[in-house]
Amino acid sequence: MSVPIDAIWEQIRTQAEGFPPQAFAFVQEGLRYTVEKIHGEDDFDELDESRHVDGRQLSLGLRELAIKRYGRLARTVFDHWGIRRTDDFGRLVFILVQSGVLRKSDEDRLDDFANVFDFDEAFDDAEACSAE
Repeated sequence: MSVPIDAIWEQIRTQAEGFPPQAFAFVQEGLRYTVEKIHGEDDFDELDESRHVDGRQLSLGLRELAIKRYGRLARTVFDHWGIRRTDDFGRLVFILVQSGVLRKSDEDRLDDFANVFDFDEAFDDAEACSAE
């Protein structure tokens, strides 16, 4: 059960660190995408601990979804949202965790999102941007 960002934006706006609501909505969509890719397409619930993904898995899933959705413009979209490295994905996730929208395991750390991939290589490479 995904909570629409519109419903919680006023609650998290002061913690948003300049990220727009679209960035948070994309992270929620990317979480769903990543969980379904890794664990299968059952009913999705962000609070179901058995369908956990770690920071690395989520970062890679967000990259893949961005390329599928935005193609060669993925990097431009992320730049517009203020997302310039995988650490920013982690900041978005942890803001959603602090607001109660997402949960984390005791092992999850912000550092799990650090340097998962380089944005220049991941989005500027022609082969990467032609992925399905």
